[in-house]
Formats: sequence, C-alpha cells, structure tokens
Amino acid sequence: VVSVFFAVIAVGFTLVFGVMGVLNLAHGELYMVGAYVVWLAYAQGGVPFPAAVALAVAVVAGLGLAMERGLFRPMRDRPLMGLIMSVGMIFILQVFVATTWHVGLMKQVMPYIPGSMEIFGVSLAYQRLLVVPAAACALGALWFFLRRTRMGRALRAKAQDPEAAALQGISMNRVDVIAMAIGAGLAGFAGAFMSPIMRVDPYMGHSALVIALLVTIVGGLGSIEGALIAAFIFGFMINFLTVIFDSTMANIAAVLLMFIVLAVRPRGIMGRA
Repeated sequence: VVSVFFAVIAVGFTLVFGVMGVLNLAHGELYMVGAYVVWLAYAQGGVPFPAAVALAVAVVAGLGLAMERGLFRPMRDRPLMGLIMSVGMIFILQVFVATTWHVGLMKQVMPYIPGSMEIFGVSLAYQRLLVVPAAACALGALWFFLRRTRMGRALRAKAQDPEAAALQGISMNRVDVIAMAIGAGLAGFAGAFMSPIMRVDPYMGHSALVIALLVTIVGGLGSIEGALIAAFIFGFMINFLTVIFDSTMANIAAVLLMFIVLAVRPRGIMGRA
C-alpha cells in the first residue's frame, strides 16, 4: 500500500520535472487539496466516493493548469524563479485551506469500504487494500498514454530533447499543459484515496513532497521507470523498518539510502546524463 502510494505521488512529480524542467515544490499541496475535496464532497456533501475522487482529480488538475499558465509558463526561461514561485504556492494553499476550514481541527474521512481482513496475522483495512488496484489502474493508464498515444510520445520527446521536439513541430505549450494536468491530477488522485486512511490537515503535503523528492532523486531525475522502482524500494523498506523499529528510524534509513544510492550512481537508479 505504501509503495503504490509513493509511486503515484512521485510519478506525477517526476513527469512534470521531466517534461517541463520544473521542480514543483507545491506538489504536496496539490495532494492535500485532493484530500480536502474528498472530505468536502464525500464526508460532508454525501457525494459517492468514486464521484468524489473524480471531482478531486478534476479540481486539482484544473489547479495545476492554472499554475502552469500563471506561474511556470511565464518563467519557462527562468526555472529558478519558477521554483521560488512554487514555494509561494505552498504557503498560499496552506493559508487558504487553514483559514477556510480551521487549521486546529484535523478532518477525518470515513472509509468507503469499512472492515478489515487478516493476512499472515497482520490486519489490513479494506480501504488500504483498495489503494493498490486503484493506483495500479492509474499508473497503467499513464503508461498506455505515454507509450501508445501521439500526445504521450510528444511528452516523451520533449522530455528527451526539447529542441528536437520543437523542430518536429510539437507545441511546447500544449505539451506542458498536458504534463502539468496529469502530474497534478495524480497528486489529487493520491490525496483522494489516502484521505480515508490518514487524517486530513493543511500541512499533510509536507510528507508527500519529501516522499516525491526522495523517490525522484533516487530513481533518477525525470525517469518515470526509476521513480516506480525507487517507490517500491522505499515503500517496502519503510514498512519493514516501521514494524521492526519505528517510523523515525524508517525515515532516517530512507535518507541514508538516498545518500548511498547517489554515492554509487550520482544520477540515480535510471537517471540519464
């Protein structure tokens, strides 16, 4: 469960960086917004959970499009400014959510599928198990889009060589719009499905951003395949160490693993020159 959660967050982050060349540090806040949309629609509004998830993906993808058009596109030739502006978006989204829905009260979303089952003596909630096929479907759809569609191949072309892609007649603006919408939508998707599993609060995006950064760096900047591999490595390691020791030790080990991988492979597992 943890591994596929890491994978969905990190793949969206990696896709945006690989195609647009932008480290969107507000990626965690997009995840947070997705969780809040489900809380509002499903927990408060009575909207069916699948519809609430679809709404969360649409809202967060729309927010991502607004960020691409208003923040990143004007700063395309100044990536450092785009990075700084994404930091500003972190505070804007946090303050907006905190003041609108009260920062002192964490929100709880009831599970869509209540109950649990035991596997080898370990109790697993059905809601947690639901995350696995949902994430697999999302990542499978992304793989099909990138490998089998014309626009997906255009995204890959720009990620590999922007100048050559432009000479082929590929619209840079259109490709960036699609990449940002998908990346943001994946963050919203992850937040939507994780909202019944963890408490929802305005600062939950911090942990998601750290996960995205660790997985992206270890997997190799801009490599979706590397991000998937790193996500499963981190997921299994953190799960194992949390059971044996505690979450603090697991987090320390995750950072140490990043340093070890970078010492051996400075560009990450599947990073390109």
